[in-house]
Amino acid sequence: MIGEQYLLLPGPTPLPEQIIRAMSRSMINHRGPAFHELLFEVTAGIRSIYKTQGNVLIYPSSGTGVMEAAVANFINPGDRVLAISTGVFGDRFASIAAAFGGQVEKISVPWGQAADPQVVRERIRQDTDKNIKAVLVSHNETSTGVVNNIASIAEALGDHPALLIVDTVSGLAAHPFNMDEWRVDVAASGSQKAFMIPPGLGFLAFNDRALKIHKQINNSRFYWDVSTGLDYLQKGQTPTTPAISLFYGLQEALRMMAEEGLDNIIKRHAFYRDLIRSGVEALGLELLAQGEAASCSVTSVIAPPQIGANKICTAMLQQFNIVLAGGQQSLQDVIFRIGHLGYVRELDLLAILAALEIILYKLGCPVELGAGVEVAQQRILQNHDQITG
Repeated sequence: MIGEQYLLLPGPTPLPEQIIRAMSRSMINHRGPAFHELLFEVTAGIRSIYKTQGNVLIYPSSGTGVMEAAVANFINPGDRVLAISTGVFGDRFASIAAAFGGQVEKISVPWGQAADPQVVRERIRQDTDKNIKAVLVSHNETSTGVVNNIASIAEALGDHPALLIVDTVSGLAAHPFNMDEWRVDVAASGSQKAFMIPPGLGFLAFNDRALKIHKQINNSRFYWDVSTGLDYLQKGQTPTTPAISLFYGLQEALRMMAEEGLDNIIKRHAFYRDLIRSGVEALGLELLAQGEAASCSVTSVIAPPQIGANKICTAMLQQFNIVLAGGQQSLQDVIFRIGHLGYVRELDLLAILAALEIILYKLGCPVELGAGVEVAQQRILQNHDQITG
């Protein structure tokens, strides 16, 4: 297939041309004044997206890297850790904590459902001796297309002293996230999702309460040490060599995001979720996540069992150069996932639905050609009318 792929994954996401151009700039001295200004600018920008007055460090890493940093810096070996898992990445967070010596107790939620804050509340009430030192949860679970209500989970903790540590790698800037207001202590995110730049930068935010606890943590760390990171940040530097090209891209991305406005970005992602979900349902397909649990970043669609998800993904790639995500682990060949976060346009989503209709039809699924696209078109018209008044 000639031309660029339609990349509709829950990450990495498509790149705007202006970000690609920004990343092509020449290198600068990462210990010099130019990088000093760049680092302070993008750190302030990330802080505004998190909605925090707390500390922010940028690591050359994937999202998993800053999830590990969150564990290594704020959990001691032997600490009791409550991990709330709604899918693959919730399980991963729990596994990282266990690898660093945490005594992990996991609340496993059926895949396709969001965590129930009341279950968390009841478990926390049982911990009368305050043995639980940290609560881990994923904000948005891309493996299932589920978003967790972090504000309600934080409220369920009440005055319990456990740190609330959140993986918002695919949630930040696609869903509401108010770190300080919700009393989130530590939050990890990454560059390759709603920030519209390639993989390779991890963002770790943490408040002063977490920093105070960090001073008492004796877990092994070097690359991830936030004390070292903060010391270097005061000088306008990073402890290790930064990914300068990605910093250029991040600078441009944050400027684009500021121009659009964070509230508008979040509204756009919610609109994309509703557009895709309504279009898919019009084709007679079932959705894995329901109601308020449905992610604004990715939609998980249950494939017709007589076809399977893998055939759909393969056919979309071979015939239309469209890249969708398949299911993972127990959902392998059961669901396919349509990513709609970051630099995605309405026309991209219309194209995906039109191609999906053709593929389903050719694979023998009884769909009405045009049904999903028409529903999506109506939603776009309504949305435009609301915007223009």
